[in-house]
Amino acid sequence: MKFPKSMIAGISVFSVIFLATTVQADGRLKAPIADWTGGHVLCTMAELIIERELDYKVERVTMPSGAPVAEALAAGDLDFACENWPSYNAWNADMIEGYGGDGSVIDLGNTGIVGISSYYVPKYFIDEVAPDLDSLDQLNKYKEHFATLETGGKGRLIACPTPAWECQDQERLDSHGVDFVAVELGTETAAWAEAKAAYARKEPFLLYAWEPHWIHAALELVALKLPPYDENKWPATGWAEDVTFNYGSVTFVNEHPEAAAVLSNMSISNLEQGRLVLAIDEEGRDIYEVVNEWLDNHESTWKSWL
Repeated sequence: MKFPKSMIAGISVFSVIFLATTVQADGRLKAPIADWTGGHVLCTMAELIIERELDYKVERVTMPSGAPVAEALAAGDLDFACENWPSYNAWNADMIEGYGGDGSVIDLGNTGIVGISSYYVPKYFIDEVAPDLDSLDQLNKYKEHFATLETGGKGRLIACPTPAWECQDQERLDSHGVDFVAVELGTETAAWAEAKAAYARKEPFLLYAWEPHWIHAALELVALKLPPYDENKWPATGWAEDVTFNYGSVTFVNEHPEAAAVLSNMSISNLEQGRLVLAIDEEGRDIYEVVNEWLDNHESTWKSWL
């Protein structure tokens, strides 16, 4: 995905203003709250371990994920962030050395989470209505099933929740001549609620989603085939498989090596994260309660991250 340089410049100004007074004192670190639950879980693990074992205080701040976080890390206004999905963050090529960037943001190491993204329809729709539907390019044949009052005669995609993720859903649909409207609902929670409600009514819906995620345990969904990822053709193609990693500021790595080591060493599986996300998003449990319970039951695992 490509971020226009004007957008990045604007975001940089926003980040500096928003975080102008956030330079960290000794023993205090700052990290963002990811706007998807899996990333939030991972950084909450890091937060609690660093506070519990290394005597830091970690402040979590709410802000848009993606380029705003990168700009704040490069400026030293944030210390670390979690679960970078490379295919969603074109700024990697400007800031992370391993991607050809200037090294102003540091790759701290893989998280163990390997992600894929696609568009999904409920299996009952395939079974009962559209047995030949298996790819993006076939959607027009069934668009009337996905049309709503909001979209008129066009089909509706429950799109990437927020613009900051830069999924470019509408551009992808348009490039394939798919007569659908990408509707962003603003939050991950709203997108899942919309899909679950339609599923309960056995209505057709087209949903942007990713794996790992609890949604695939709660609903029986079928992924549509997208063209293989090609950076030069994006966003006409699908997403690359994402080997995710934690990342941090240069100052954080140099001045807080023990804390940085936790971010570098930590690793959980897709299945482990999915279970935690299920407890939070579906069972309604508090994220700190869920993560503390995991830490209590997996001490030998996270002790090895120190």
